Amino acid sequence: MPRINLPLPEKVLFRTCITVQIGDINYGNHLANDAVLRLCHECRMRWLARHGFSELDAGGVGLIMADAAVQYLAQAHHGDELAVEMGAVDIGRSGFALLYHISRESDGRSIAKVQTGMVCFDYVAQKVCRLPEGLGKILQAV
Repeated sequence: MPRINLPLPEKVLFRTCITVQIGDINYGNHLANDAVLRLCHECRMRWLARHGFSELDAGGVGLIMADAAVQYLAQAHHGDELAVEMGAVDIGRSGFALLYHISRESDGRSIAKVQTGMVCFDYVAQKVCRLPEGLGKILQAV
C-alpha cells in the first residue's frame, strides 16, 4: 500500500501554537494519532473565532468534517510547543479542504501534515448547503 503524501499549505491562512498536553500522549509516550486531529480542530476553531465564526455558524451555515487524512512524519512529546499552520484548497460550491502543517517550534521538525474536507451544512434541515460569500472570501484571503 502506498503511503499518503499530503502537500503543505501554499498560502497560510492562520498559524497558532499549541503545547502538547499529557492527555495528548499515548502508551508509546508520544503524540497520539487522535490528538493530531484534535490539534487541527483547535486550530480551525481559533481561526473561525478570529473571524467571529464557529463551526455551528460560519457566516450563516454550519461546518461538518466529511473526511480526513493524516501523514505522520515524526514524534512529538509532552510539553512540546507545536506550530500549526493552516491553508485552504479546493474551494467549491458547498465545501473546501483545509491543509495543516504541524511542526515543533524548538527545531522546526515536521510532525504531521493533515487534510480535512469540510462541507457547509444546515444542521436544522440536516443537509448540505452553499458556501456563504463571507466564508468564501476569508478562505481565499492571504
